[in-house]
Amino acid sequence: MPFLNRTGYLLCSLSLTALTSASVYASDSKASAITANKHTVAATTSSQDETVELEKVQVWGTEVTASSVSLDSDSLAIRQADHISDLLRTLPGVDVGGAHSLNQRITIRSMDDKDLDIRIDGANQNTYMYHHMGNLQIHADILESVDIEVGKNSIINGGLGGTVRFRTKSAEQLLNPGEQFGGRVQAGYNSNSGSNIAASGYGKLGDEVDVLLYHNRVDRDNYKVGGGKIKDANGDEVPGTDGKVEGLEGTQDDTLVKFGWNVSDNQRLTLGYERYEDDGDYSYRPDMGLATDLAIAESLDAPLTWPTTFGRDTITLNYDASFDSSTVSASIYDNTSDLERDETAWKDSTAVIRGRPAADNAGTIEGEAHIRGANVLAATSIAAHTLAYGLEYTQYNTDYQADYLSGVSQSSDEKSTAKAIYLQDRWQVLQPLAITAGIRYDSVDLDTNTVDDNFSDSTFGLGLEYQLSDSISTRLSQTQLFKAPEVAEVFIGAGINDTENPDLKAETGTNTEANLQYSDELLAGTTFNAGATLFQTEIKDYIYDYAARSFKDNVGDMTIQGSEVYVGLTAQQLSALLTFSRAASDLDATNEYEALDGARIDRQQGNTLSLNLDYDIPALNLALHWDVLNVDDLDAGTDLDGATADNAKDGYQVHNVSARWTPSEVDGLSITVGVDNVFDEFYASQSSRTGTSVHPLFGDLYLLDYEPGRNIKLTVAYDF
Repeated sequence: MPFLNRTGYLLCSLSLTALTSASVYASDSKASAITANKHTVAATTSSQDETVELEKVQVWGTEVTASSVSLDSDSLAIRQADHISDLLRTLPGVDVGGAHSLNQRITIRSMDDKDLDIRIDGANQNTYMYHHMGNLQIHADILESVDIEVGKNSIINGGLGGTVRFRTKSAEQLLNPGEQFGGRVQAGYNSNSGSNIAASGYGKLGDEVDVLLYHNRVDRDNYKVGGGKIKDANGDEVPGTDGKVEGLEGTQDDTLVKFGWNVSDNQRLTLGYERYEDDGDYSYRPDMGLATDLAIAESLDAPLTWPTTFGRDTITLNYDASFDSSTVSASIYDNTSDLERDETAWKDSTAVIRGRPAADNAGTIEGEAHIRGANVLAATSIAAHTLAYGLEYTQYNTDYQADYLSGVSQSSDEKSTAKAIYLQDRWQVLQPLAITAGIRYDSVDLDTNTVDDNFSDSTFGLGLEYQLSDSISTRLSQTQLFKAPEVAEVFIGAGINDTENPDLKAETGTNTEANLQYSDELLAGTTFNAGATLFQTEIKDYIYDYAARSFKDNVGDMTIQGSEVYVGLTAQQLSALLTFSRAASDLDATNEYEALDGARIDRQQGNTLSLNLDYDIPALNLALHWDVLNVDDLDAGTDLDGATADNAKDGYQVHNVSARWTPSEVDGLSITVGVDNVFDEFYASQSSRTGTSVHPLFGDLYLLDYEPGRNIKLTVAYDF
């Protein structure tokens, strides 16, 4: 749709010119807001710290709030999300690479999940299990909310490129006032390809205690790509394929048990246990496309798919409290992830890998990542000051075990301990002017095969907010960055083959942003919102995991520059949101790595435009939705960890439509139907594997991680 492209880019350019900078700033005090007894959303007003209390209604959906825009649970429930990408891809600056169930890889401004602080109910999820899969494993249906900080704008958050906080559903959120018990059953069908069924029960056990029991099961099949043909780099159909991506067939089970106790009117304890399991005959490299899988399997005389099981067990204890002038939020957690693959089929291979028979690899491989920790965040208001202060403790242990049929075994383990403490003050100097200043201290003890050392640093943040009028607010901020080297990925040996590098340094740098937001009621019932962000992130001593084979090193200074723009309109039953984002990265390499000079981050994508339209027809109890994502081409160029022969990325445009009907004749019933990828586009997310590489053993490999083609979705749910 050339008209849509031209119009969208024109609107975004006009917004950027008119506003000169920035977006809605998610205020630091918001991170400490306690929502134990009220369902709240960010207010669309000039004050960054206000919230609007809404009448509680039962909605089974996920509310997504980013530091630029917010999407309510109604507009997201209608999308029938079965992958985290369905929730987040239309947010400016955010993408989710990967199409496989094992590969939900969130990126923010081209930085992947290893550079982000990702949490579920307060529990750290940064378990670097396997470079062919993402760090996050969860089903979207279980989520109550997602809160995203795009870029690091506060010393409160530890992520180098941003923070993503997931909160799972709870009985308190689902029960309407006066209700004692409730429940829900849901069944879904995808034509391309799979089905799911979910059931939940929730209620009060007395006046102060509530409980939620939830289970969701997905049966996933191999899906067809857009156009119905598996193509190679030349656009020709790959021989022996039928349009389906093999290596996806499996099941995912997500179970949650959560108890809540209102200790008093202003204090709440929540105890939760979640078990997530993903089991199937999966491709060896879940982030690479079928063309690559076929080429490697044929070359090595090996199976195309392998019995694989991933499991995650997370226990969380959360405490939330709100007093006269203070709020407190604390979490204690234990999070264990385990990935196991049956590789006994190597015994039938006749191939030789680097002078060693592939049959020697026959056995069972298992990797475990165990994170336990605690964090506390409090806020206190004193006159014109709002103090936010807290601490974090994280202990991360990894274990690798390989048991081969030959009787040989291999094992390795690594560990790290991270501590942080911080203090931040938001000072309302004058009615229109506020200054935010903060300091954070991080200390990381690392015991790995690459480096055994302590890394510590103090970082500072400073922000200025100014209310230009009742409708316009602006903010300028700069936050220092710090990230210690990481524990090695677990599943390929937990560092067993890594080369020692005692000179490895921590990453440091700054994130600078200029923001401006406009929000006003144009007519009665019509609200217009617009904003933009200009940012520059500078990462000094950037760590590249593959500076040389099995060798991590600092390769230079990475700079990421870009912008995010949004224009939103709400009028009567219509809501519309247009967003634009770009992020360009460039490495100033050291002399030792001169060949990498000018390299970009591999997850970088072209200029991205999204449009969301929602329309309600109350007389028919009908809600309609349409979203489109348009991503520009990205030219070939030097990059880090990308395709070696041709790393240009093709642009694409994907349309999704859906409708939800809640018949008044049957209270609690909802029927949702939709079509994803309406025009059957052949594409891959540019945050996924793309391009062609030349491998010394396998020759040319087309890495494209094919996304699904047209997919008709149907969901029937009944709340009781």
